[in-house]
Amino acid sequence: MTATPAPSSPEWLPRFLVVLDADSTLIHNEVIELLAEEAGSLALVAEITDRAMHGELDFEQSLRARVETLAGLPESVFTGISGRIRVTDGALELVAGIQAAGGKIGVVSGGFHELLDPLADELGLDYWRANRLEVRDGILTGGLVGEIVDAAGKASALLEWAADACIPQMRTVAVGDGANDLTMMSAAALSVAFNAKPRVKAHANVVIDHQDLSQLLPLLGLRG
Repeated sequence: MTATPAPSSPEWLPRFLVVLDADSTLIHNEVIELLAEEAGSLALVAEITDRAMHGELDFEQSLRARVETLAGLPESVFTGISGRIRVTDGALELVAGIQAAGGKIGVVSGGFHELLDPLADELGLDYWRANRLEVRDGILTGGLVGEIVDAAGKASALLEWAADACIPQMRTVAVGDGANDLTMMSAAALSVAFNAKPRVKAHANVVIDHQDLSQLLPLLGLRG
């Protein structure tokens, strides 16, 4: 005779795939701004960002324009910036809670693998994806390598990871703060605006303004 799992055991808990944006969601920082500070191009990057927010540039155009301002930075800059990244409160608790229930957690970022990779390892993420900066002879060229992770790329990552983990779409959750997250949020069963801009709040199923990612756990029935 097979014993029935206790209600508190992982077999009774719902498995979710939770996918978060990185900048201003998983972390407090905007990584492109940290890099621009080192390059002395912060004002220019802010101007390009403002143009994108007013619809003059799409995400890929604005990303490439901002990355161009980083040309000449040494590859060693990543080490210093990694030490300045501040992880959002509750991130470790969220990862532990999702994984304890047999679920998966991923991060998809319009930022950069060079800074997301060590953070993902530290937090124990199941999946992560970001853009990759071009480096030649230890120096940033101001270019990018490979496909751009834009709004469509974020949504594709969520669906790809759900299929890989055998988690149905009805148990997918997308968490973000900006317009570039809206397509991913539409693809998920539950969309959460976290520390988000007004347009994203209006689109989301749930709004969380207090910067503590562990607040997602009660929404999923994983903490009382």
